[in-house]
Amino acid sequence: MLLMVVAPANAGFFAFGLALLQGITPREQLTSAFTPRTIIRAAPPFRHTHFEGKQVVVHSRSADLHEMYAYNILPPALAWLWRLVAPRGYANPSILDAGGMSSEGVGSYWPFATGRRVDQMNLLLDQIERTRKVRYILSPNQHVGAWETGFMPQWIAREYLARRGNAKFKPDQIQPARCPLLGYALYTLQVEGRLIPRWFLQVNTQPEVGDEAYDQGAEILFSFFRRELEGLCHDDLRPLGKQIIECCLSRGTVEDYELLMPAE
Repeated sequence: MLLMVVAPANAGFFAFGLALLQGITPREQLTSAFTPRTIIRAAPPFRHTHFEGKQVVVHSRSADLHEMYAYNILPPALAWLWRLVAPRGYANPSILDAGGMSSEGVGSYWPFATGRRVDQMNLLLDQIERTRKVRYILSPNQHVGAWETGFMPQWIAREYLARRGNAKFKPDQIQPARCPLLGYALYTLQVEGRLIPRWFLQVNTQPEVGDEAYDQGAEILFSFFRRELEGLCHDDLRPLGKQIIECCLSRGTVEDYELLMPAE
């Protein structure tokens, strides 16, 4: 497929990542005969300046060309925190640092952001608050507890959720995670008639991990969130945003986050 992507500099990592997946041809190797059949035009800020905060994708198809215009959307309160912090773990391929957990890697929100952070935080909060029927998940990669898994958890989760459609999880399928920052944990999961072992869903049940090692990892995650969030309580931040951040800093429970912004 002859594909061309037009993207702003602050979305350059998206274009480059897409190019690595699809194959990239250096510009100097292109000839006058190059005729793209597909063009993706990305303009993330337009969703706020033109589309009332909504993610809009417009397709324009003709006999010889397909153009796509992309203007780019875990309880909702936790989803907002994770979007702000966007942690990337040790050895994650999306970061270049070698010193443990980091933020603002490929896939995080801030490389797209322009202007004041607090304005972007309020925009994100408004967006999540208006779309409470949206369900958010955390999907690990590289490792699940002591198991090296690569990106397989994300692939399985994508397949599983696509087949579930809009069906809600029943109370007996989920329970609050041992670490509140992780929201709810699945108790059982069945894909293609196969049960995913519980130790992949609740890693503290792995004999190599246990509650003690799990709690140590949870403390590392909480310390990271605290470090990232302490400087974000700006005077112009919406009161709800301040409450959510305070809930995190005071080690709130999953139920506390639910009360702040109930899902529909």
